Amino acid sequence: MPITTRTKLTEQLNSIETLLKSYSRKAAGDIRGISEAAKGDKSVAEKVLGGRKTEDRLRSQLEDTCFDVMLLQQPLIGADFRFVTGAFRIVSDLSHIDDMTRDATFLLQEMPQKSIDKFVDEFAQMAEISASMVEDSITAFLDSDVEKAQVVIETDDKVNSLYGEATDRLVGLIRDGKGSAKYLPELLMVGKYFERIGDLAKSIADWAIFRSTGAYRGHVLGENE
Repeated sequence: MPITTRTKLTEQLNSIETLLKSYSRKAAGDIRGISEAAKGDKSVAEKVLGGRKTEDRLRSQLEDTCFDVMLLQQPLIGADFRFVTGAFRIVSDLSHIDDMTRDATFLLQEMPQKSIDKFVDEFAQMAEISASMVEDSITAFLDSDVEKAQVVIETDDKVNSLYGEATDRLVGLIRDGKGSAKYLPELLMVGKYFERIGDLAKSIADWAIFRSTGAYRGHVLGENE
């Protein structure tokens, strides 16, 4: 590959890395924002709900740069190919996460605070774990760190367990006459969003392993349901 072409490719790869870092910071911040919204922080909720333009810009820039590399920088082989292919697929995972953070925050905004209060702690734990999973999965991808990626995949069990515990407790409160069934579907859905975000972080970790080894394990969203 000519020096000028390689220089251009290096610039594009660096741009993809920078955009992935920005995108993952936004995603992780918004996941934690769900927890703050559950505590009644309206300003954080509004920030999460108003983040569509930023997400659209980051997604568009990443997709365009990946397309430019794949179409114009040929032949693209080896580590470069795996990096760009993985990054392009990760964009979809981060976009789904962004949608889920807004959906979960919207649901919380539609419920009275007293209906949410009993589950603030569970939502806070799930938010922190799933946000950290997203951050760590992106770091694993950028660093080609298989061990860190595997830790992310294993951590998903914690999110699943917390969701199961929250579901059992919510149903128990209603059965014992200590809670209203009116907002049961919404509360369960907020918890389910955290579980699905964990699955998407696990998918990103799969791409980290692919970048390093060339082997794609491919977890299916919701495979443990």
